[in-house]
Amino acid sequence: MSIIYLNKKVLLLLLISQFLLVVLCNVKNRSKLTMVSKYLGKEPIFVAGGSNGVGLELIKQLSALGTPVKALVRNEAALANLNNLPGVTAILGDALKEADVQSAMNGCIAAVTTLGGRPSVDGQRVDYIGNSNVIEQAGILGVERIVLVTSIGCGNTAKALSPQVYRVLEDAINAKNKAERDLRLYTNLDWTIIRPGGLKSDQPTGKAVLTEDPLASGVINRGDVANLIIKVLGAASACTRKEFSAVDPSIESEFNSLTAVKPYIF
Repeated sequence: MSIIYLNKKVLLLLLISQFLLVVLCNVKNRSKLTMVSKYLGKEPIFVAGGSNGVGLELIKQLSALGTPVKALVRNEAALANLNNLPGVTAILGDALKEADVQSAMNGCIAAVTTLGGRPSVDGQRVDYIGNSNVIEQAGILGVERIVLVTSIGCGNTAKALSPQVYRVLEDAINAKNKAERDLRLYTNLDWTIIRPGGLKSDQPTGKAVLTEDPLASGVINRGDVANLIIKVLGAASACTRKEFSAVDPSIESEFNSLTAVKPYIF
């Protein structure tokens, strides 16, 4: 009887220890998930440039994840479209105006700007002024995280483009370079710069990568850029103060790098 009783006692202790181990693992996993998902939780993310393109794709994906979004848009059609998405609050305004950016961004934990395009009637480029306004207001409002989306050709990636392509994009690249400079020099925020290659509007492949290779070039679908932005937001400190090119090696194009692209692992 004593042996049977002892075996039952040992078995009970083993079961208790296994239960405690499971509980501890779950606590650790929840802690890790909380850390990784700090910017993908219930506090809103500000998105500039969400009327179309990468910004719109990003807002759709954040909405699907259940992450609230505040988006600054310039036209009423985009306003109505975005406000129909769950968790999205679209606000009519102009990124060239500091007050509009500040009002829309207030209360957000992170900011993403995908602004770009042709100069305004008076020659102002949203690539610089709009992006710079987002960067400045994020600092003023105490936003914790910012992702700036520019393009390959900016910063140390100028040689990734052919001279002919660079000349065509030079004005936009110069404006985006100024925004990147402001982000590096004039903010204490946790920031990341993402420079996509040639943008396509096909279905995402899920095979796009970020790389620190300054010579990487190629094309990428807008939905895949949005997905990479979300991964960067979820990666926390792994992508802080990093500058990436974003390309999809699985898509063949005349712009692809001559050598294999080394993905950034995070």
